[in-house]
Amino acid sequence: MELATIRDVSRHAGQSVRIGCWLHNKRSSGKIQFLQLRDGTGFIQGVVVKSEVPEDVWEAAVKLTQESSLYITGTVREDTRSQSGFELNVTGIETIQIAVDYPITPKEHGVDYLMDHRHLWLRSPRQRAIMVVRSHIIRAVQHYLDENGFYLVDPPILTPSSCEGTTNLFHTKYFDEDAYLTQSGQLYMEAAAMALGKVYSFGPTFRAEKSKTRRHLIEFWMIEPEMAFVDHEQNLVVQEQFVSYVVQYVLKHCRKELETLGRDVSRLENVQAPFPRITYDEAIRRLQESGHEIAWGEDFGAPHETEIANQFDKPVFITHYPASFKAFYMKPDPTRPEVVLCADMIAPEGYGEIIGGSQRIDDPQLMQERFAEHELGEDAYRWYLDLRRYGTVPHSGFGLGLERTVAWICGLEHVRETIPFPRLLNRLYP
Repeated sequence: MELATIRDVSRHAGQSVRIGCWLHNKRSSGKIQFLQLRDGTGFIQGVVVKSEVPEDVWEAAVKLTQESSLYITGTVREDTRSQSGFELNVTGIETIQIAVDYPITPKEHGVDYLMDHRHLWLRSPRQRAIMVVRSHIIRAVQHYLDENGFYLVDPPILTPSSCEGTTNLFHTKYFDEDAYLTQSGQLYMEAAAMALGKVYSFGPTFRAEKSKTRRHLIEFWMIEPEMAFVDHEQNLVVQEQFVSYVVQYVLKHCRKELETLGRDVSRLENVQAPFPRITYDEAIRRLQESGHEIAWGEDFGAPHETEIANQFDKPVFITHYPASFKAFYMKPDPTRPEVVLCADMIAPEGYGEIIGGSQRIDDPQLMQERFAEHELGEDAYRWYLDLRRYGTVPHSGFGLGLERTVAWICGLEHVRETIPFPRLLNRLYP
């Protein structure tokens, strides 16, 4: 008999199916055993009635332990009490392996213990739900960009220079040269945009930050679109439409998973473009009025971003930050050169910045001045200056952090659950 999946049992109502699965949990009521089964596509209850099965099938069910692997055969029947709407009336069990002393039990475990067993923790309903949502976010990201004329371009992981300063770079040797793990693919996307118009990269990035906050990972994934002939205002419109699409896609395809996570989906249903916008100046005023001691020219921390986000019911753009603490490549506002044409998109509910973007400097002379101001070696960045020397155009882009976006959409407290195997300040295992 061909193997079926739990996700597709609705197609086989009233029919006998065979499923390869694991035992998630079980309970017994005298002459009936209730098997909680999972196969990666979902969960279903298998019911073993002693009077209806051969003795060897009953005994096989008795011997099953948590996370034992098996092939199970049974008849699919509707059950409105089940999350899937179906259960399995078991007729046969073929044990593959009996798992002994599975380390993650239904009792409470500490975070460090669970992280030490991350390779097994992924099997839990909650962690599975997060990974399913992450997968659908990735699918939505690529679908939106592909359907809106962007080309996927792959930047290098090893780079000779930094995108945003050298203090948080992982250094390595590239034969006889110095090299770094990439912080961002942006600079290379700018080059690609001059060839293809609208491009994006999607890949891992690395920050050697000694941070233990709930928002930071050492290795994380970024989606970085870049667009030729697009200015600051047009860039914001793309960002809000993009994020709106991703959120609504997840709502459409991941209702069960969001329910498993206990997510208040009404907060997500409201995420529809356009998004509110305030300037850095206005944000400073709002923070000061709320009792925060912060002066113009200071960057925002998590409490500041949360305070601003709580004043809105959807993501909010904060625009026109001071040039003094923003990246060297951001274009100054022509009417006010002390601020740059940039924006951070702050997610609601305290999840902080999920997108940073800007219009890029397109004047070769100004770019050379920025190299000098930021003490960037012109040899390492000569190719980047060439983009302004040979056919420069107005262009803009942004970067969306995948893990923070997953945390926000899922309603998670910490980004460590948003990626299969997180790399944290004190964790490289498993």
